[in-house]
Amino acid sequence: MNKKPIGVFDSGIGGLTVYRAIKQRMPRERVIYLGDTARLPYGSKSESTIIRFSEENAHFLVNHEVKLIVVACNSSSSYAVPHLQANLEVPVIGVIEPGAEAAVDFSRKKAGVIGTTATIMSGAYEKAIRRRNPDLEIISRDCPLFVPLVEEGWVDHTVTRMVAEEYLLPLKKAGIDSLVLGCTHYPVLSKVVGAVMGEAIRLIDSGLTTARQVELILGNRGWLNHEPPDQEDDFFVTDFPERFRRVGEVFLNRKIARVSVAGT
Repeated sequence: MNKKPIGVFDSGIGGLTVYRAIKQRMPRERVIYLGDTARLPYGSKSESTIIRFSEENAHFLVNHEVKLIVVACNSSSSYAVPHLQANLEVPVIGVIEPGAEAAVDFSRKKAGVIGTTATIMSGAYEKAIRRRNPDLEIISRDCPLFVPLVEEGWVDHTVTRMVAEEYLLPLKKAGIDSLVLGCTHYPVLSKVVGAVMGEAIRLIDSGLTTARQVELILGNRGWLNHEPPDQEDDFFVTDFPERFRRVGEVFLNRKIARVSVAGT
């Protein structure tokens, strides 16, 4: 057993989708969450900048003595995970590989992938999916406005529905049978996205598969915590703590006692 916390970082609030999945699957694990709200969105940044931001976030979590780091940001997962894995002593996992695994499991002939501009340009999902099933057709589309809409708390808003239709209807017309929500912010909009795509198209949330992967890694190392944690989970942001708490409480459907400002 290892009582150290799990570290999770994202560019903002979207990583709470992964946090929630981890807590549902492993309620005895304590989590330290970092949202880099001062520098979001990551999806419009260059590869070198995303790697630098990810390094700083990871070192913040390492300094808080986490036992494992989850890169709960698809843009960071696309570019930074191999670098972090090579340079940190703690295990590091991203959300791309678990998401690709789920896409192969639940897609029949044609999978859609939506994500930030950085994630889509990296081709990370296409590569990961094709390693598992080279015959699966993949259609990708970047949806850069989704992240700021989620961060603003416009989860069920007329503007959000209009933007979703603009982004997603071409994918629906292309005949996809599944849609990978390739940004951890996007599951927050699953109700709107599902309404546009219809019941026949399966929405794939990589957070659920990522949580299973975390549990597997910790279990194999004998690091799962079998006792209730001694402390509450900690939430850190680099800016706008009150906005993070307001939107986060709505999404998690519970109170967040404290959100602290961190200097990464």
